[in-house]
This record gives sequence, structure tokens and C-alpha cells, in this order.
Amino acid sequence: MTDAVHQRIAELVGAHDVVLFMKGTPLFPQCGFSSRAIAILEHLGVAYDTVDVLQDQAVRQGIKAFSDWPTIPQLYVKGEFVGGSDIMMEMYEAGELQQLMTDQGVAAS
Repeated sequence: MTDAVHQRIAELVGAHDVVLFMKGTPLFPQCGFSSRAIAILEHLGVAYDTVDVLQDQAVRQGIKAFSDWPTIPQLYVKGEFVGGSDIMMEMYEAGELQQLMTDQGVAAS
């Protein structure tokens, strides 16, 4: 990953309280995992932003190196990597994801 791509990803992660790097858009997710991640965020009722990695190959590959996580989607809350859709689902079912949002002061949508 180039320094420019790393910087761009860092700016995206830092610019939003909650950001999901995903395949597609919230209205048209391009994979089941991204769709599940959006559904979880919608159920939580938090404000979030998304980045469609299919629109930029450098970001698509770079985000994997940035987080040292091999798959997409990837959720960041207040600049910290949380995980992919499986971790999101586990945390959501246990009430931990809602608690994380509350503890981090994430605004409702």
C-alpha cells in the first residue's frame, strides 16, 4: 500500500464516528456480508458513513493492509477497527455493539 492510499484511508476512518468499508452502497450492497453489516447498523439506529471499495481498487486492497484484516466489510468506530460482519453480528447479538456505540458517544441517526 502506498503512503497516499494509507493517508486517504486514515482520513476516511478519522473523519467519521462510524464508517463501514463495504462492497456496494447501503441501498445496493454487492455481497451478503456487506448487506448484513448495513442491516446491523440500521438496527442500531446510529449515524454512519460508508466507503464502496468496489469503486477504488487501491482502497479495496489498502484497507486490508490498514487493518491487517483480510476481508470486507470492515467497521471502524471512532477511528478504531471493530471487525467484519461476523464479529459485528456476534457483538450485536451479545449487546456489545450497542454498548460500544453508547460508550463512544456515537450519535443516533
